[in-house]
Amino acid sequence: MTSSYMKNWLISRNIFVVLAYRVLLIMLLFSLCRIGFFLFNYKMFPGVSLTHFIIILKGGLSFDISAVVYINILFILLHIVPLEIRYNDVYQVVLKYLYFITNGIAIAMNGMDFVYYRFIDKRATADVFKTFEHETNLMKLFFRFLIDYWPATLFTLSTWFLMVYLYRKVNVKRPAPAGKIGYYVVNILMIPLIIALVIGAARGGYKHSTRPITISNAARYVETPRDVAIVLNTPFCFFRTFDKKALVKYEFFDNEKLNKLYNPHYIPVQTKPFSNDNVVVIILESFAREYIGALNHGLDGGTYEGYTPFIDSLINVSLTFDVSIANGKKSIDAMPSILASVPSLETPYTISHYANNQINGLPELLKRKGYYTAFFHGAPNGSMGFDSFAKIAGFDDYFGLDQYPEKSDFDGMWGVWDEPFFKFFAGKLNNFKQPFLASIFSVSSHHPFEVPEKYTGKFKKGHAPIVEVVGYTDLALRELFDEISSSPWFKNTLFVITADHTNESIHKEFQNNFGSYSIPIIFYKPGSDLGGIKNQIAQQIDIMPTILSYLNYDEEYIAFGNNLLDDSYESFAFNTNGSDYHLYMKDYILEMIDNKSVGLFNYKDDIFLEKSLIGKNPELQLQMEEKLKAIIQTYNSRLIDNNMIVRKQE
Repeated sequence: MTSSYMKNWLISRNIFVVLAYRVLLIMLLFSLCRIGFFLFNYKMFPGVSLTHFIIILKGGLSFDISAVVYINILFILLHIVPLEIRYNDVYQVVLKYLYFITNGIAIAMNGMDFVYYRFIDKRATADVFKTFEHETNLMKLFFRFLIDYWPATLFTLSTWFLMVYLYRKVNVKRPAPAGKIGYYVVNILMIPLIIALVIGAARGGYKHSTRPITISNAARYVETPRDVAIVLNTPFCFFRTFDKKALVKYEFFDNEKLNKLYNPHYIPVQTKPFSNDNVVVIILESFAREYIGALNHGLDGGTYEGYTPFIDSLINVSLTFDVSIANGKKSIDAMPSILASVPSLETPYTISHYANNQINGLPELLKRKGYYTAFFHGAPNGSMGFDSFAKIAGFDDYFGLDQYPEKSDFDGMWGVWDEPFFKFFAGKLNNFKQPFLASIFSVSSHHPFEVPEKYTGKFKKGHAPIVEVVGYTDLALRELFDEISSSPWFKNTLFVITADHTNESIHKEFQNNFGSYSIPIIFYKPGSDLGGIKNQIAQQIDIMPTILSYLNYDEEYIAFGNNLLDDSYESFAFNTNGSDYHLYMKDYILEMIDNKSVGLFNYKDDIFLEKSLIGKNPELQLQMEEKLKAIIQTYNSRLIDNNMIVRKQE
């Protein structure tokens, strides 16, 4: 190969040089998206210094190149085929639009997460498709999000423009090699070289011990697991969770020790006869604990009032808890947790491989005692798959938009406004045969966070748009209780009020893996001794076993949660944010990724979770690690084995 040929090969915008330029261009745009993602959500990542952010940017390159080669695999292959058609104008036009479409979608996915992250506290994964697959108004929601979150829309459009502009700056030129043989030898040798580079980029390395990088690998570039979302990019998360593998069956402990550490098999000790009180479970959309004044007396120097005057008054005559935690970040996580004591670890249970497992939901268990059961959700039937899970859990009837008589009360976006739907709920309750179990899931405190026109300006506003709607739903709840309080069945009814998950936080205290899962859990029985704020950790999956204990339920069942009326054990809670596992116990939160502890914080003394205690209290750390591993082993094994109901051999 002559020196003149090499010179000509380099200056003629060789197709391999252009290919490298085009791949690096997308890498640059992904880094810009990462910067945009951080700036758009910087309040949710307190404590990230410039030095730390530079490390994050560097670490993010591994995830970017992996996503980029997956997205552009066809584009790359069409560049390296050693045929002269590569230089044809039409061929290059086809490549151009293939590049614009595939990478444009990838950039849009990153832009989408600027907003969606605020709702779920993690990068969007492939289950987002299943989350919305039953929605009938996706186009309306899509365009409303584009308008309401216009900065993210503008960023995405600007990035698209930059991609098109810079792509057109460098074009392929047909070479005029001095020697044909040398030219074709180089082109053929480049094929295995580029394929090897692509494989290494996709896997994240070439070592024999290297497994393809996953979402959890992002933790190596951050000081706290909360920040892994900055390291990642959304297309990578989609690729790594699409057709997600089944759960791993761990064997950390033998059965004897496992059952001592954590055993979801309840065998009630009958001391009193079964009480057939009615049960009403009210699930409030996005009602973070932060919004409730009565649960935050110390906030803002003791001056905080919150946005829920009726719930505040109800708490004064109810049982609540010092700490109350959601088991997930999505609405589809909440229903199994609250009504069947089945949490979602990593993947929402209802869209996992195990969604069709046999379970003993609260309605199914109470139907054995002669209860009538019904579930209410004002959205179009099929929304979030709630109607399907209601059947799996054992509800007799489901009341959604299809069963609601006055369609003009539809809010035009999500479902029937809370106020009229709660009145509909009250009317149905008054006609149910006793005993009954009824549950309602509110809808109004959803984006776009609007109240009915007649209530414009009535409710207090704050730094987060949702709080105005929180005030509206609180009013709807007050009217519900006003309507039913004179009913003959009211005094014979246990009410449970909770939330599905949190929403946008206002105070720094709630912008971490403790506060962002803090929700209300309230037990109210008119005229009962259920009262006060109990110094105990509560979680959504505790609701079912607590209800059953209160009713003196006498049959065996499986529940992953705890009986909050039993003070003989150490209370705890757990949840996951992607592959980041959290255990809340003894005023501490333990964070674990890939079965390794990465954070230990005292959430009472260190309210911002800034001082990791990993290695500083080995006895406590070991105790919490064993508890969390026992939970993981039990959960995975029971789901894999479809062992979620009491069987004869148990």
